[in-house]
This record gives sequence, C-alpha cells and structure tokens, in this order.
Amino acid sequence: MTDRADSAVRQAVEAKETARTRDAEEAAARPIPVPRTAVRTGLLVTLVLGGLTAVPPLSMDMYLPALPEVTGSLHTSTTTAQLTLTACLTGMALGQLVVGPMSDKWGRRRPLLIGLLVYVAATAICAFAPNALLLIAFRLLQGLAGSAGIVIARAVVRDRYDGIAMARFFSTLMLISGVAPIVAPLIGGQILRFTDWRGVFVVLTGIGLALTALVWKCLPETLEPERRHGGGVGTALRTMRALLADRVFAGYMIAGGFAFAALFAYISASPFVLQDLYGASPQTYSLLFGLNSIGLIAVGQINGKILVGRVDLDKVLGIGIALIIAASVFLLLVATGTFGTPEELGLAPIAAGLFVLMASMALTTPNTNALALMRTPHAAGSASALLGTSAFLIGAVASPLVGITGAGGALTAVPMALVQLGAGLAAALAFVVLCRPWRRTGEVREA
Repeated sequence: MTDRADSAVRQAVEAKETARTRDAEEAAARPIPVPRTAVRTGLLVTLVLGGLTAVPPLSMDMYLPALPEVTGSLHTSTTTAQLTLTACLTGMALGQLVVGPMSDKWGRRRPLLIGLLVYVAATAICAFAPNALLLIAFRLLQGLAGSAGIVIARAVVRDRYDGIAMARFFSTLMLISGVAPIVAPLIGGQILRFTDWRGVFVVLTGIGLALTALVWKCLPETLEPERRHGGGVGTALRTMRALLADRVFAGYMIAGGFAFAALFAYISASPFVLQDLYGASPQTYSLLFGLNSIGLIAVGQINGKILVGRVDLDKVLGIGIALIIAASVFLLLVATGTFGTPEELGLAPIAAGLFVLMASMALTTPNTNALALMRTPHAAGSASALLGTSAFLIGAVASPLVGITGAGGALTAVPMALVQLGAGLAAALAFVVLCRPWRRTGEVREA
C-alpha cells in the first residue's frame, strides 16, 4: 500500500510539473505586454528616425533616373545595371542579420554610428567606380552598412512603444520617410541636368554625413543595459530560430516581404518601362515617382490617424494586400495590350496602376512591422533584423526577374506586372495560412 501511495504521489507531482511547463511554454508563445511609462518622442528624434528609415529610398530612388545612363556610361547591359540595385538591396538584407543582434547586445547607438560611417565611405567610392563590377561591389558594401539605419530605427520604436501606439508611430515614420521617394528621384533628375550619374553618389555621401552628425548629437540610447542580451553568434542564432518558430510572426514577416517585392519590382523596372517603353523623360519619370510617393504618404496618414485604433490591424493589412493584387492584375492587362498599345494608351493607365500599388504599401508595411514586433518585446533588434532581411532578400530576387524582356528581346512591362501579381498572391497566402487572423482576437493592445 505504501509503494502504491508513493507512486500515486509521484505521478501527481509529475503531472503538476508537466502542466506547469506546458503553461509556461504557451505563455512564452503569446505576445507579452511590456510595461512602459508614457513616452513622448521629440520632434528632432522623430525626424532622425524617419531619416534612418529613408536610407533605402535615398540610396535607390535618387539613382533610378540615372540607371539608363549608367548602362551606357559603363558599357554594360540593362540586367547588369539592375544588379547595382540588387547588390545594394542584398547588402541591406544581409547586414540586418548582423546589426540587429549586435544592437540587442551592445545597445542601439554604437552599431548605428559605425554603420553610418561605413555607408559614407562606400558611397563616396561608388562615385568614382570605373566599371560595373566595382560599382556592384561597393553598392553591396553600401547596402551592408546602410542596413544599420533601417533595423535600429525599428528597434528604437519597439523600445519606446507597444501596441496601437507603435503602429501609429510607424505610420508617422512613413510620413517622414515617404518624403524621400518624392524628393530623391526629383533630386536625381535635376542632378542629371548638370552632371552625370556619379554626382548622385556625391549627394548621397553628403546626406550620409549629415545623418551621422544628427545621430551622434540627437539620438539617445534607448536600450538600457539590464535589457541587453549577452552571448555571441550562437545566442543570436538561437534567438532568431525561436522567432522563426513563431508561426504568426513568420506569417507577418513573409507577407511583408512579398509585399515589399511588389514595390521593388516597380522600383527596379519602372525606369525602363516608363522612360524607354512609354517615352517619359527623366524629369517626367521623377514627377510620376513623386506623385506615387504622395499617394503613399496620404494613405499612410489615413492608416495612422483614422484606421489604427478603430479598425483591426489585420483587417487593414488584408485590404492592403488585396489592393496590391488588384493593381497588379490591372497592370498585367495594360502590359499585355488588352486596352491598346503603349502608343495608343500613353502614360496615364500604367501610371494609375502603379499609383494604387505604391499607395497600398502604406497599409501593409507599417502594419506587418507592428503586428510582428508586438510578439517580440524580448528581442526587438533580432526581430527587426529578420523583418528587414526577409523583405530585402525577397525584393532582391524581383530585380533580375523584372529585367527579363519579352519575345525577340522586345522591351515589355509584362515581367514587372507578373512579378507584382505573384508577390501579392504569395503575401495573401502567407497572411491567411500562417497568421490566421480570424483565430486571434484581443492581441492588439493600447500602449
């Protein structure tokens, strides 16, 4: 009887331990509210964070009007010229995997300042590149270093905000960084009136120096020493593996990445489609690009000021993905000649489709970032790195795909539209299958 009683006690204790372990694992898998006092971010710091998130559009969009000129100047092909974009984008993707965990371990300021200094040096060398191969190599380094601004800006926001307040602040950053796509190609087009494509990199070098000075003087450290993570590469890899094991986080990451691929297909192909196929001048192309960026800013403010807090973030994200798909279908119909030839249609139809597609990004990018980071208060740098890396890697794949020409080598907008449609459908699939928003309620909290 005593042995039987002892066995029963042991089984009861083991059952309690198993239940306690299971409850702990389930609690770890759920979003963890982070207690924070109310935080007000000063205007200057907000502008600095916006400037850091503007590094990608500044590095790429200012260069876009000059892309056809690079092809002739360096005696290379259109596809090779587009690889200068792909190299920068790939660098920004891979660099985030290093900078994100570094910022969780050492704080935000030190990795950011080092990255900005290397960005300035690489950009200055790009201005004097004698051939396409060297330009591609230093565009890769430029992207690796520039990734510090992207990943750490997101991590700083996660350090200071949670829930709906974080989603609203991301929309505010989109307002600031959204100015870059408007101004960058306009500046690029004007630079080409007075000098060649190398002048674009001279201006980018000056912008990098200005950002470095502002970060040094104005951006405080936001990750307190007690919240930093120790360990080396192994610890960083285990943290990222745990994040990727979160099905919902992975779903938002993949959906956001494919939405970005649709945008980058536009960025990479539009200089050739609009200028070479539809006859737009570099200045006209810059104006159209700026108009599309105004749409991005306007919808971003609708998202941040009106929708966030009133409409479920998952619903807003679903609408954004649906608009990307609809715009891509329309662009494909235009590209295949369903409504007429480019000469018959002119710029208006394809410009309208691209306007809707770019504006839709204001409903996808801030909300995928916010929804994913809500689940990762313990590793904001690593989570931000994974979000950025997936977006930039998937976007980098889009560049050579949109460079494929049509039958007989004729220039066509069909590859661009097909890549955009495929990316939109993939984003929708990840959102529905992995995020399963209808099964989760009450996870978005006011900070």
